[in-house]
Amino acid sequence: MERRKVILVTDGDEHARKSVELVAHEIGGRCISYSWGNPTPISGEEIVSLVLQTPYDPVLVMFDDCGQREMGLGEKAMKHVATHPQIEVLGAIAVASSTHSSEWTHVDVSVDRYGHLTEYGVDKEGLPDLEIGRINGDTVYILDELDIPVIVGVGDIGKMSGFDTLKKGSPITKKAVEIILERSGYHESR
Repeated sequence: MERRKVILVTDGDEHARKSVELVAHEIGGRCISYSWGNPTPISGEEIVSLVLQTPYDPVLVMFDDCGQREMGLGEKAMKHVATHPQIEVLGAIAVASSTHSSEWTHVDVSVDRYGHLTEYGVDKEGLPDLEIGRINGDTVYILDELDIPVIVGVGDIGKMSGFDTLKKGSPITKKAVEIILERSGYHESR
């Protein structure tokens, strides 16, 4: 049984949806558009069902907790998807937020709003933060508990003070996806 290749995205507002849909199309993948919402409007079981129906990989899926501390709706759905036997998680995009809930996760690398790779986390605006290998966000609490090969930190998808807008082709989001595809060995496995 071939497992579906999935990239988790820890943001689900309308800007994120439009950017993730665009990037999925540009890389030849798919986006589970029904997963957008603040918080995530559908269950992990429903998301898995939609992923398994997509005609090809990679599949980008959005998750959002709407600022809820600890395990929110988005993280519950993410955990179900990430641990499903028919799903192979290639990586996750950990999105920074200005939430005051003090949730954080480790990141392997971040992409700042200028498109530069940095060992530091980034803030919501896509500027390098103070801590190495760590990002503060809304729906990131669960990432460290899951077996995710590559976690890339970014600022607020589709925004970052205009650096990641749809009009510009969401270049920061696209770069984060490309890093995950490269570092996960996705292209070599094709």
